[in-house]
Amino acid sequence: MIFASDNWAGASDAVMAALTRHNSGFAPAYGNDPLTEAVTQRFCDLFEREVAVFFVATGTAANSLALSAYAKPGGTIFCHAESHVAVDECGAPEFFSGGAKLVALAGPHGKFSPKSLSAALARHDSGDVHHGQPVAVTISQATEAGTIYSPEEIRAIKEVAASRGLPLHMDGARFANALAHLDISPAEMTWKAGVDVLSFGATKNGCWCAEAVVFFNPQDAAQFGYLRMRGGQNLSKNRFAAAQFEGYLADGHWLDLARHANAMASRLADGIHVSESGRLAIAPQANEVFAVFSSEKIAALRAAGAVMHEWPSDGLEAGESMVRLVASFRTSREDVDAFLALL
Repeated sequence: MIFASDNWAGASDAVMAALTRHNSGFAPAYGNDPLTEAVTQRFCDLFEREVAVFFVATGTAANSLALSAYAKPGGTIFCHAESHVAVDECGAPEFFSGGAKLVALAGPHGKFSPKSLSAALARHDSGDVHHGQPVAVTISQATEAGTIYSPEEIRAIKEVAASRGLPLHMDGARFANALAHLDISPAEMTWKAGVDVLSFGATKNGCWCAEAVVFFNPQDAAQFGYLRMRGGQNLSKNRFAAAQFEGYLADGHWLDLARHANAMASRLADGIHVSESGRLAIAPQANEVFAVFSSEKIAALRAAGAVMHEWPSDGLEAGESMVRLVASFRTSREDVDAFLALL
């Protein structure tokens, strides 16, 4: 009953088979190989337009380097207060962008509104050196609370960002899970809704170590190769990142994995909802479930083998805690049902 994180799951069989398939022989280094070229074209096909694609090893690198592509002196980047870039990346976005300031916006369930973004931007007047220069807006899809921005919500945020000439970045660490929930095309969830650059995550959903920075306006990526190299993310044996994406994207495998993880999270949430031993804190939309249990119940669940993380939360009753339960492509119905049986 491992619900700690989808990072705990291994790589899918199809991804591992692709790695093995491309392990023999020789290939040019640093992304100059035929496989990288073919997978790059696969991304263009996937998003229905020419895109610039750069493979990196981690989601933190993808987010930080993507945002650094738009950096300016005294730059300010607008994000949600609970976003991964603000809370879990050890200052990497600030470091790689040359000291950009993250302006954290509040909002329920991991999402901020166009109104809150507009108000924050109004406090950063263009041309005032004391306030710095707004350089980018970033959203998470799915969010840290397991919720999802609709295309309409993304467009509304982009409209505010565009009023100040700002690019919109999407942290897509759980991109596939969000896409599977919305049941729309990758293009509809990104550039057609106003996203300029995407951190396309695959590691949480079946890859071993594969993330991609995708620019929907290739001209924005003119200097990105240098940023990636300076950041230590220009992979020598890049064909192995490409191989993972080949196996991941083939025949809709990536969405099958995400649909399974989402379905297991829904099964888990449904069981918690009808139980008398806990309650849902947030209605799940992807593969994360946030629930409130008594401290005694959490201890009993852990003693029986359940692995989960307690999550900070305000407004709970004395003796209660919120936990995050994450389903992955490897989560089985048996895992979920065993957990629910303990409730």
